[in-house]
Amino acid sequence: MFSDYNFKFYNYRLVLYMITLSVIGVLVVASASNQNSNAVTKQIIGVVVGFAVAIGCSFIDYRKIVKLYALDYAVCLLLLGAVLVMGHTAGGATRWIKLPGIGQIQPSEFAKIGLIVFFSWFWNKYQENINRPVMVGVAACLAAFPIALILAEPNLSTSLVVTVIILCMVYSAGISYRWIGGVLAIAVPVGILFIYLLTKGLIPFIHGYQARRILAWIYPHADQYAENLYQQKNSIMAISSGQLQGKGLFNTTIASVKDGNFLSAGQTDFIFAIIGEEMGFRGSVIVILLIGLVVFECLYMASKAKDMSGKLICTGMAALIGFQAFANIAVATQIFPNTGLPLPFISSGTSSLVSIFIGMGLVLNVGLQRKIGN
Repeated sequence: MFSDYNFKFYNYRLVLYMITLSVIGVLVVASASNQNSNAVTKQIIGVVVGFAVAIGCSFIDYRKIVKLYALDYAVCLLLLGAVLVMGHTAGGATRWIKLPGIGQIQPSEFAKIGLIVFFSWFWNKYQENINRPVMVGVAACLAAFPIALILAEPNLSTSLVVTVIILCMVYSAGISYRWIGGVLAIAVPVGILFIYLLTKGLIPFIHGYQARRILAWIYPHADQYAENLYQQKNSIMAISSGQLQGKGLFNTTIASVKDGNFLSAGQTDFIFAIIGEEMGFRGSVIVILLIGLVVFECLYMASKAKDMSGKLICTGMAALIGFQAFANIAVATQIFPNTGLPLPFISSGTSSLVSIFIGMGLVLNVGLQRKIGN
């Protein structure tokens, strides 16, 4: 079973980074929830279960998992479809389902990992035909089905994350720069047209609240969108108030933005605001650096992978963690429109935690089977 494994290549650095980020996550969630026992317990369970699954997955040959590509893709579509039929609705979105004996899960989080595995098989098999229009069209259709189901929840932010992941994997698989240039040539005018139609309310798959958030970002000084920037402005105030050292975890000072109830979703979407306020600039930089190191290790192992599917699994996870972390921090600092994406390893959310750990377990296994002589 372990004949192809070289245990001297087991990436203990990556394990250490994940543990450190997870511990920070538990502490920050505890502070953000005012040490709510249910929230803290749930976060700890998510970390423990996720880490155990990651270690278990790290010893399962990723090639055996990739061979289950058809089942993997079917389960992704089944779970995403089940959300629309029997899902739990909260905050105007239907993104969760309840499974007997497991509880409530968010299928779109697991679909990210499932699609990374599926497209690692697809481009490994069809790499020689990657620049053929027919093959690009087939890949686009295969990606469109799960993305459309995620959009229907509605969950625009996660659909964008999935799109970025797949595009990064296609690039890593070796698609021609002519395709990249062509896509960019089309994307720029389409983007301009999109903004124009958005102002007219003519984008059918964009809901009203989503449109207002995007337009508030484009026109930050317009009075009609001021309400949509309220949370982000409070987030910036919280981050800046932390200055260099921060106010300290679990602080209850009267000047605290968190304790003044000026922030919503402090445990999830705006958790970086809590980090900035309570851990300061130093703590924020440490978190960003640790996430950057995780991304670097994923890309490093991609460069040492013994086959294309292993390389694409590592690239996909690097894209997932890197882009999602950037997007979460960009929302907290008003660089991006207000949207809901968790900060990997840190934000509250069992589905997000466990799914990320599953993906990292696969990355660790790819590292165990690196190319000979590397």
